[in-house]
Amino acid sequence: MSSTPTIILVHGAFADGSSWGRVIPRLQAEGLAAVAVQNPLVSLDDDAAHVQRAIDRTKGPVLLVGHSWGGAVITQIGDQERVKALVYVAAFAPDTGQSPNDTLKPFPPSAGLSGVSVDRGRFLTLTPEGMARNFAQDLAAEEAALLAATQGPVAAACFATRVSAAAWKAKPAWYIVATQDRMLPPDFLRATAGRIGARTVEVESGHAPHLSRPDAVAAVIVEAARSAT
Repeated sequence: MSSTPTIILVHGAFADGSSWGRVIPRLQAEGLAAVAVQNPLVSLDDDAAHVQRAIDRTKGPVLLVGHSWGGAVITQIGDQERVKALVYVAAFAPDTGQSPNDTLKPFPPSAGLSGVSVDRGRFLTLTPEGMARNFAQDLAAEEAALLAATQGPVAAACFATRVSAAAWKAKPAWYIVATQDRMLPPDFLRATAGRIGARTVEVESGHAPHLSRPDAVAAVIVEAARSAT
């Protein structure tokens, strides 16, 4: 059985698994197997169950990568023997008993909140303008429009759900800070990376560096995978 970990990629809110489409070929070119999970974004438990099924379908060691809300998911589920490391991409990393909203409380509201729409089922989406201005401001207008059309609505309750485990306490962690992020404040990202003791890399990008700076994101994942091996 190979000691090289399979990379399991966990998307965040307002996105789906295809958001990793530029990173996956770069990982494969480095000889790494990669799987993108399609999370329903309805609850922490449901998303964690989807990630667990992805882990169960693989053999050997695993490296978990979480973007944004996906960071809370890998925090919840990552403390298991086969998971060798965690990579956070502009992501939440709550402590045990904390919700993503709890971790944001010391910081001023982000600009991105102005572009969030709430439906009667309490699911959140980004308006096309919000997607273009705050989530994908460093991507072409056509791509931002496509992201707005294909985004995954996320239950507002997700962000108020407290994790019952904090995998980063037991696993080596890497953290990518998106320095131009308008969805999560860069100071929040830096503070989160420091709080969990992660190896930190700053990337000049908006909230989705895996789309706008895939080489930089893939390089961090490869570094984490090689270290885990």
